Amino acid sequence: MDDLIHNESEDEAFGVTERLISDVLEAVGNEDASAIETLLEPLHAADIAHLIEQIDNKDRRELLTVWKGVVDGDVLSELDESLREEVIESLAPAELAEAVRELESDDVVDLVEYLDEEQQSAVLQWLAGPDRAAVEKALAYPEESAGRHMQVEIVRAPEHWTVGEAIDFLRSGVELPEQFYHVILVDPRMKAIGYATLGRILSSARSAKLRDIAEESFRTFHVAQPASEVAHAFNHYHLISAPVVDDDDRIMGVITIDDAMTLLDEEHEEDILRLAGVGDGSLSDSVFETTMQRLPWLAVNLVTAILASLVIAIFEDTIAGLVALAVLMPIVASMGGNAGTQSLTVAVRAIATRDLTSSNVWRVIRKEVVVGFLNGLLFAVVMGVIGWLWFDTMMLGVVIGLAMVINMVVAGLAGTVVPVLLEKIGIDPALASGAFVTTVTDVVGFFAFLGLAAMVLL
Repeated sequence: MDDLIHNESEDEAFGVTERLISDVLEAVGNEDASAIETLLEPLHAADIAHLIEQIDNKDRRELLTVWKGVVDGDVLSELDESLREEVIESLAPAELAEAVRELESDDVVDLVEYLDEEQQSAVLQWLAGPDRAAVEKALAYPEESAGRHMQVEIVRAPEHWTVGEAIDFLRSGVELPEQFYHVILVDPRMKAIGYATLGRILSSARSAKLRDIAEESFRTFHVAQPASEVAHAFNHYHLISAPVVDDDDRIMGVITIDDAMTLLDEEHEEDILRLAGVGDGSLSDSVFETTMQRLPWLAVNLVTAILASLVIAIFEDTIAGLVALAVLMPIVASMGGNAGTQSLTVAVRAIATRDLTSSNVWRVIRKEVVVGFLNGLLFAVVMGVIGWLWFDTMMLGVVIGLAMVINMVVAGLAGTVVPVLLEKIGIDPALASGAFVTTVTDVVGFFAFLGLAAMVLL
């Protein structure tokens, strides 16, 4: 097994391999800072952050003690949120100042937004006055808003400028963002009215007006607009960057494709974790933190399991009269649970991507019910024959077949309806749907199977 893990890690897309981690830890043990620098210098900041996340707390502290003065802002911004606080605490003030000074405003905001006030102040005090004001302004916006995630470094030009004037401006020594994709066109009131890509600017005649080469894809987002909506709009309209505006449509900043894709990735990861009932945990969390994150939904599952057991208890005499029922009933519940999870996963994903809406919800529900019915028929025949041959009772096969159809239909219905209803009442469907759907399929499966058995077999 260790060889399999080692071989897979050697071939992974990241620049971090098991051999590299071993070499770095050996250098840490020898307190050889130059060897660590030699090993890590060729790596991308994301790979260095990945390596720091892979090692345990003790090794991480020792690495940061030996490898002083070289953890830069790019590495900090790539670190898992749960580790940033620990790493920042390990840095001397001068190191922290150097780390954050070269970051764009949106990266600084991402770095400090989950730190406590004392640590935020420690980071912000090392920024130049205008940069600190920009970050503090961004932090004043709601946590999951466009304003919180925008970059205030903007390249803008009057709409009446020519391409030649814009190029001369860009080459004039004015301070520019490290990366940008558009020159944003503004009117005299500083309202964003369009943008032109750098490629189109460089390929157009110097005499061409910027307004004449503006992109048709232009759209703006309000500072208070949910960041998730912005990210989905980027994906839907194939945007590269877009201005963020205030109530008067004046440009306040810009959101870029890398930030939008990070938001989408975080949202999808969050949905996957919540569907499994593990909250927002990560591998870097402590045992206590992981335990507390998982405890509530395990408690909910315990309650739902008790409800299913109460249904079984109602038919205690029926089960005692025919032991075969105890053997077969978990099959009905399990098949219903799996079918419900399939429908649930599709529905939650469609809600997250805005594909499931009020205009098509009934069509989707009908589809899932029909799919459940057809799958139920297929497996009803299979289990009906198995039940008949296994226990030499034809009617037992009929009972489990009918129960299978009923539960698979209910599973398709519940897997779609439950997340839709939860979303309507403001509860995250990814977080709460699983427990409800499992309860429905268990209760209906047991009740249908044991109820039919009580009527037909006894």
